[in-house]
Amino acid sequence: MLPFIGSEGLAAGVVNRYQLGTRYDAVYRDVYVPKGQALTAADRAVAAWLWSRRRATAAGLSAAALHGTLWLDAKLPAELNQRQRHKTDGIVLHSDKLADDEVCIANGVAATTPARTAYDLGRRRGLTTAVIRLDALMQATNLKPADVEALAERHRGARGVVQLREAIELSDSGAESPQETRTRLILTRAGLRPQRTQIEVFDEFGEFVHRIDMGWDDWMVGVEYDGAQHWTDADIRANDIETQARLEALGWRIVRVSADMVRYRPNIIVARTRAALRTAGAPA
Repeated sequence: MLPFIGSEGLAAGVVNRYQLGTRYDAVYRDVYVPKGQALTAADRAVAAWLWSRRRATAAGLSAAALHGTLWLDAKLPAELNQRQRHKTDGIVLHSDKLADDEVCIANGVAATTPARTAYDLGRRRGLTTAVIRLDALMQATNLKPADVEALAERHRGARGVVQLREAIELSDSGAESPQETRTRLILTRAGLRPQRTQIEVFDEFGEFVHRIDMGWDDWMVGVEYDGAQHWTDADIRANDIETQARLEALGWRIVRVSADMVRYRPNIIVARTRAALRTAGAPA
């Protein structure tokens, strides 16, 4: 159930005061959800917008959530853009001047456009986090790097634009998880930026075999990030072994990456990928 304004529910006779007090939890002042309901980032964005009496514009992570971005921490505060800054716990308020073409409607809520959202998130401190958020937003929408570049040019000189431009250059809409982004960045920083992401491989009969997270078509070298389920789920692991054999039979060399490697041993990822490329005949 979506968040709702309590006073409006009372006025419409949808709930009474006893029900409101016993069956619902207040997210923000006069904004409620069913008791015990876990809020998603998008739910929190809607609740914050209702708290503003539908006058504010969802921005930052809240706008990203409304545009369908995945991998957002639902515990982070909602974000709104509004000129009058009446502070409240759990909501970060911005007072940026937004052009008409920087605002749209997302899931029935006024929100910054995907391009403006990327412009805002990409300027925040922390390049890796910025790229992860741009990747996820591009994955969820039709946003193109050129759209964000246009806003960077429009607001030339704004704080964080230098980092934003770097984040745009490093971004890739093919990333399907934050860990895939981190893996790609590890390789990129070592001078091994993958040629392509989400590479579809077919066998000699045209049958689909697998989609490789990232790699180099020219050299038939792929890099696969394996989440925890690939190591703990027996069925998934068995399928991975079969897929690996089919890819190798087609001439692909696959470097498999784990969370432990991304966090503690990125040098191993680089060394194994470089070795696979060299063995395939790629220039040093």
